[in-house]
Amino acid sequence: MNLLAIETATESCSVAVYNGTALISRSEIAPRRHGELLLPMCEDVLAEAGISRRQLDAIAVGRGPGAFTGVRLAISAAQGLALALDIPVIPVSSLEALALDAAMSDGTNVDRSNGKPPSTGNAILAVIDARMGEIYAGTFCRRAAEFGTDSVGALLRIEPLGPETVGPAAQLELPRASSWSVIGSGWATYKDEILRHLPQSPRWADGARYPQASAIARLSWPTLLAGRGQAPELALPVYLRDKVALTLDEQRARN
Repeated sequence: MNLLAIETATESCSVAVYNGTALISRSEIAPRRHGELLLPMCEDVLAEAGISRRQLDAIAVGRGPGAFTGVRLAISAAQGLALALDIPVIPVSSLEALALDAAMSDGTNVDRSNGKPPSTGNAILAVIDARMGEIYAGTFCRRAAEFGTDSVGALLRIEPLGPETVGPAAQLELPRASSWSVIGSGWATYKDEILRHLPQSPRWADGARYPQASAIARLSWPTLLAGRGQAPELALPVYLRDKVALTLDEQRARN
């Protein structure tokens, strides 16, 4: 089975082709150029994989949260491709994709228990700079996946510890955990505010990471195998907030 993944919710424009074993991806930090780059990048990874669009079984897409225009672009591109090919779409949280990147990078062992994660374990905080003094935030734990390994080793499963949120970093609320890994542009912008909510300095942190299509592909693979993709028109963006700019009065109140 072949899967094409798209992620454009942030400054990074990325695509990937995945077949459960081999992954081919492209990624570029290119603010305001996603619309120009996206489809040529898709053609590049398909050509390198040696498959045509007609050999795709699903389109996976980062559904946000993130920049409004970027999230809309990814969803509309996924819907258009899927409708033309008569294949399903698999939406995946862009914050969850960030969390998977942390899980694959921070060296923490996965929790292989069957119950809920222990409150004393290491958790993952994924944070995207939402502008206007706010962050998109999601908290996660890691599990061992139930479907084996791929070319980079053991696959991981990410589980949310609570709902995804948007708001000022100073008002961040976290579940109890003894240690944290932190990933995403929100850490680079609001490090001091986020630190006040952690029990100690993070055991691992990287503020230069963005959600990637490679993570979207891996996270969506179990859904594809289970045949649970959605009809393209049912794949919806997740913005978490309904405004893109502060009013002048709001700007003055924050200054």
